[in-house]
Amino acid sequence: MKLICNGNDLSDAVSKVLKAVGTKTANPILEGIKLRAESGSLTLTATDTELSIEKSIVADVKLEGETVVPGRFFGEFVRKLNKEQITLVLNDKNQLKIMYEESEGTLQCMNPSDFPQIKELSAAQSFSVAKNELRDLINKIAFSVSMDDSRPMLKGVLLEINDETLTGVALDGYRLAKCVKPIESTTAMMSAVVPARCITEIAKLIDDSDDAVSIYIQRNYLLVDLIHTRITSRLLDGDYINYKQIIPSSFKSVVTLPAEQFEAGLERAILLARADKNNLVKFDIRDGIMQLSSSSDIGNITEKIVIRLDGDDITIAFNARYFTELLRFVQCDNIVIKFTTSVSPCVVVPSGTEDDFLYLILPVRMAS
Repeated sequence: MKLICNGNDLSDAVSKVLKAVGTKTANPILEGIKLRAESGSLTLTATDTELSIEKSIVADVKLEGETVVPGRFFGEFVRKLNKEQITLVLNDKNQLKIMYEESEGTLQCMNPSDFPQIKELSAAQSFSVAKNELRDLINKIAFSVSMDDSRPMLKGVLLEINDETLTGVALDGYRLAKCVKPIESTTAMMSAVVPARCITEIAKLIDDSDDAVSIYIQRNYLLVDLIHTRITSRLLDGDYINYKQIIPSSFKSVVTLPAEQFEAGLERAILLARADKNNLVKFDIRDGIMQLSSSSDIGNITEKIVIRLDGDDITIAFNARYFTELLRFVQCDNIVIKFTTSVSPCVVVPSGTEDDFLYLILPVRMAS
């Protein structure tokens, strides 16, 4: 193998595929990045068997070939050469010579035949969605997945595709996030549960444009095709919770309040709640006022916010962290919180966009 490529292009490609390089693995080949030179391009591939990322760059290929380089070291090395034209030459001892300006380095490589085959999705169903819509959906829900190994399906994000929309759902047993986005086309109705780590990396690799991206689903795999970058994720196998049964359909109290003021009040109230390690904040809602209160051995805090209340007065308590985390993704002046009882989950939606996304949060039972 012999080729010449641009250092900036190589550094960018390595930084992208490094996200899929295995760490603390018993199989050293998973800690490597596969390089394949052919037909005017250099393709870099990394996988930990759950997530795979392939990135191709333009290269002047003098001699086709492939090898596997030590991933972390190669990444650190080429990152410091990103302004150079780089020549890569593989000798018959499977050593890669990296030449730049008047200098050079040599890496002992691994056997490419030991590198896992990346799943090819030949007869997959597919759908197309705008990149910025997909990225926004992932960012709004992925933080709500479970971290509990005892419920592996909840460590993934559910994607449901019908004729017109893509619905994403994540939940951890205490909260649920749901977001709906329009799609441009689909070959079939389908669903998949994508591991949270994989779908988060997909969001990082997608630019914030309205260009369409094609996504393919086949059996236990999902492929996101970004033309010069391909991301393949293994899917979680099993039945996802019927989330539609969890979301209440009727409410006794509906509160509309300023999102920025609510967030600021919660951030102050949670200071004491955090000191008590339970993040418990009580919501006392009556007479057009929402009173937020928290207490610990240090003291107590009370915040009052003017609201519009439609329905009954209610007193309820929550782990306030679930609210502060979701408020980072609310891009509107007002939010709507819907309550049923003091022991039933509430639903939070941005005012005016109730069909786009919602959050459900379970309350904490208060001592009598």
